[in-house]
Order: sequence, then structure tokens, then C-alpha cells
Amino acid sequence: MGKSSISQTIEELITPVLKSENLELVDVEYKKEGKTWFLRLFIDKEGGITVGDCQKVSRQLEDLIEVEDVVPNHYTLEVSSPGLDRPLKKESDFVRFVGRLVAVSTFSPVNDRKKFTGTIDKFENQVLFLDTEGGKIAILYQNIAKAKLEIEF
Repeated sequence: MGKSSISQTIEELITPVLKSENLELVDVEYKKEGKTWFLRLFIDKEGGITVGDCQKVSRQLEDLIEVEDVVPNHYTLEVSSPGLDRPLKKESDFVRFVGRLVAVSTFSPVNDRKKFTGTIDKFENQVLFLDTEGGKIAILYQNIAKAKLEIEF
């Protein structure tokens, strides 16, 4: 089982558990750093998550992984908040954070650029509309390589 299929399997296992706790799975990472494998889950909920939320999810996930035997290597499990500069991965993330400042990188250039910072105006029909210092820009969802919230002061 490859790295991406392990992440996908973990996502499928834990999503129903998280939903029952009113938690959202933001991202799953399974990767090797040095000699150690890490399985990282980033979770969130309205109003933010607590250390208790992370501990509870960690215990539940450890049990699920043991029963399902989906991770072949010894690993370190980390469950945490996505942080203030949370990644935006799903279409629903862009809808949820309308009005917020984001940084977006694209796979191919839009108006001769691949990096944008702006406020989400709207997201509809798989198009992200940003208000940037240079004006409004429309970016197709499938062209978004990476997007994250920017910390606003």
C-alpha cells in the first residue's frame, strides 16, 4: 500500500468518527522524515479544537488502525489543529472562508502569474473569485495547486 492510499484509507476510516464528534478532517499526511514515519491528522471544528479533542481522536484512530491493520510501518501519530494559516483543500473550504484573506498557488499561470494573495469574494461553479491588490481574479478550482488562509492582524 503506497503513501497516498494509506492516507486515503485513514481518511475513510476516521471521517465517520469525526463527523459523529462534530469535527472536520482538514488533512492527512503519511510521510517519512529521516528514519521515522509520521501519520499526521489535522482536525478542526467551529470555534476551534482543544487538546482534549486531539487526544480523543488520537485514541480512537490508534484503535481503528490496530483493528484494520492499514499502516505497515511503525509510525508516530500526531493529531493537531490546522493552525491559523490552515490549508484550503476542499471546495467547501473556499465557500466557508468567503471574506477571508488567502494565498493561492496555481498549476498553470493566470494572467501571467501563479501566485496570488487576496480576499475570497465567492466560490461558485468550481471557480474561485479573489479580490487582489491588482483587481479581481477568477481561478478554476482544478488549477489550484495550493491554498491557505493568511494570518490577518
